[in-house]
Amino acid sequence: MAGFIVKRLLQSVILIFLVLTITFFLLHIAPGDPMAKYFNRPGISPHTVEMMRSKFGLDRPLAEQYIKWVASFMRGDFGFSLNYNRPVRDLIFEAVPNTLRLTVAALLLYIVIGISLGILSAVKKDTIFDKVNTIAALFIYSIPSFWLSLMLIFLFSLKLGILPSSHMQSFGLSGAGWFEILCDRAKHLVMPAFVLGVASAAGIARYMRGSMLDVLREDYIRTARAKGLENRRVFLKHAFRNAAIPVVTIIGLSIPFLLGGSVVIEKIFSWPGMGRLAVDAIYARDYPLVLAINFVVGVMVILGNFMADVGYALLDPRIKINEKRKNKQG
Repeated sequence: MAGFIVKRLLQSVILIFLVLTITFFLLHIAPGDPMAKYFNRPGISPHTVEMMRSKFGLDRPLAEQYIKWVASFMRGDFGFSLNYNRPVRDLIFEAVPNTLRLTVAALLLYIVIGISLGILSAVKKDTIFDKVNTIAALFIYSIPSFWLSLMLIFLFSLKLGILPSSHMQSFGLSGAGWFEILCDRAKHLVMPAFVLGVASAAGIARYMRGSMLDVLREDYIRTARAKGLENRRVFLKHAFRNAAIPVVTIIGLSIPFLLGGSVVIEKIFSWPGMGRLAVDAIYARDYPLVLAINFVVGVMVILGNFMADVGYALLDPRIKINEKRKNKQG
């Protein structure tokens, strides 16, 4: 396990460095100028804009900018935001907890609802519940997340008025108690977490149903039943553990999609997280901020895949991580 972790960390460092290098050059060779918004602005002369360009090093050759950026990045300095005029590190530290709060809530919904519905559909195969669940899962899975977000805002915020439509917390709660703030934040979390988690749960429910049905046809399940074990024990102890192994891998690989989906969801619900920050940074051509966000998201994605690998080995101790890696490559 220790050897695997070290090898995986080294591969991850190289991969992230390559991704950031490619992103750096693509950003700088793409058309556009991060200082363009200052041109023709009252009170800012062209000379001042050129001084700002020189201050941020944008007037230097691209190779020199890259070497300077690598040296700064290796010291843990993400630079200064061209758009917010603040250290990038401060912006990242403010946004990451908000994105993690949303992603973790969505991931819990994704796992609990998806796996529960998948197991129930397999147990109640070909019943009305199974058919309704299948149709509902396909329907929800096919709905675009932005459309579902807008429909939920229209229904629960504009028509019913029971859930807030945007932001992470209501205005004017600075003097409120911690319980009132907690309840208010939970209400703001409901719709974005639902859109991000439940829409993806429909997909994992289909995987779980198919995996569970395959396991229930195995000989050892028939043997367990022949010994007189209760159905609940057969499902939970013998069938679920084996059926969950491929699903755990899918869940780990789904974390990047949850993070990617949060970009759209955060923008629609004005959630102050990494997604909204990334969109604003791209529009403003804020090079240091875009590169720092890429780095943080890359670390999150690699961490999610690593957790899936460990979970895979824990569910079935007979399977070693290296064997799993070989099977993936095969």
